[in-house]
Amino acid sequence: MEIATETERKYDVPETFELPDLVGAGEIAGTDGAETHDLDATYFDTDDLRLMRNRRTLRRRSGGHDAGWHLKTPGDGVGRTEHRLNGDSETVPDELVGVVRAIVRRSPLAPVARLRTHRVETPLKDAGGRTLALVAQDQVRAESAGVETVWQEVEVEFVAGDPAVLDEVEQRLFAAGASPAEGPSKVSRALADRLAAEKAKAEDSGKKAKHKINPVAVYVGEQRDAILGHDPGARQGAPRSVHQMRVATRRLRSTLKTYRRSFGESDLRDELRWLAAVLGAVRDPQVLEEKLLGLVEEAGPEFAAAADRVRAHLDDRIATGRAELAEALDSDRYLDLLDRVDELVARRPRTADPVKRARKVLAKADVKLDAALESGVEEKIHESRKGFKQARYAVEVLAPEQGRPAKRLVKALTALQDGLGAYQDSNVARGVLRELGTDSFHFGVLYGRQEQVGRDELAKVPELARKARRRKVRRVF
Repeated sequence: MEIATETERKYDVPETFELPDLVGAGEIAGTDGAETHDLDATYFDTDDLRLMRNRRTLRRRSGGHDAGWHLKTPGDGVGRTEHRLNGDSETVPDELVGVVRAIVRRSPLAPVARLRTHRVETPLKDAGGRTLALVAQDQVRAESAGVETVWQEVEVEFVAGDPAVLDEVEQRLFAAGASPAEGPSKVSRALADRLAAEKAKAEDSGKKAKHKINPVAVYVGEQRDAILGHDPGARQGAPRSVHQMRVATRRLRSTLKTYRRSFGESDLRDELRWLAAVLGAVRDPQVLEEKLLGLVEEAGPEFAAAADRVRAHLDDRIATGRAELAEALDSDRYLDLLDRVDELVARRPRTADPVKRARKVLAKADVKLDAALESGVEEKIHESRKGFKQARYAVEVLAPEQGRPAKRLVKALTALQDGLGAYQDSNVARGVLRELGTDSFHFGVLYGRQEQVGRDELAKVPELARKARRRKVRRVF
């Protein structure tokens, strides 16, 4: 599967529209070499248009240079991510179903619209002949549920050079009678009535539950959305996606624990713990590998053999973790978990005095840390870190409502949590070094250095705790 970033702009144009002269717009020096294509695309979605409502489009297209299957998903910034697969199968390929599994769940994907487009595609080139952008003049005929719609539009897709060329082209298109497209895609225009109906259903449901909205419910919804948003990248083992999905899972589980009186007792927290664990089986060795290989590199070239042993061991763990994660994300257990979280978000339960509850969690974490530092027991110190993570998430819930005081406390708790985390990381690193290098002098040296790192990091904790307990920081909590 090919994955690319697509940056384009769409415009509605009148029937009499003619493409203006674009030479001189930005670095454009020529517009020769226009090609004509007849495109035929069938769009797939669930019966309630879940993909469209989540800003995804899935199609099988023939004609043009990139015939085959295309799945477009939200990207970073102004661009969109496009997944492409060759082939003309009648059913959606499993690879693409996997990318949207968290959205469609068990709902079948079936044709919802057919678009036939007569396209004139003009390359916009610089003086050296490089294509900067492509302008597509499209005559579109869309069919959906027996209804046919016809219109014209223009697309401008960025290819190379300075993206500012899109602004220059846009000004000339506006002057020639173009206007910004009403919808984000052709298929959204073809399905406008159905999309409006589904949106109305969602808004009506939201109005019925409006009186129940509170900061805790909003936070829970945000974590659910984060899990869904990072699901595709996590399936591919992308480090950032795995990390962010795990964080969202932990935040959600912690919130259900802190505000359990609002959500009731269930095994949902256990299921979230399971999901965090399979994500951690990928993420933890990724982080550990980066840390240990950096340590080995600092130690010098004579530690090269140790680096090879570390890399082989942790690469094997990462590969095993990715296989287990892929299996988990395709399981009924995971889909059931997502369904239950959706139900939780839709219920939007009330929460009585969330500030008071966050204050109690924070006080409990303070007590745990004091006892842990006094005992010096690694496990107790690790448990105190978990306590402050729960407290931090509890305060994060209230940050939009409480403003600067909550944000100040979140920052202080994050620093304290990171300090405790650095100590824990040194303990985990020493465990791996002990496991791999009982017969090696070099591993013994690395172990000793990590032992010192742990002592140094732990020595910083009391000051971090003092800062997190200052009256100015705890003013609300």
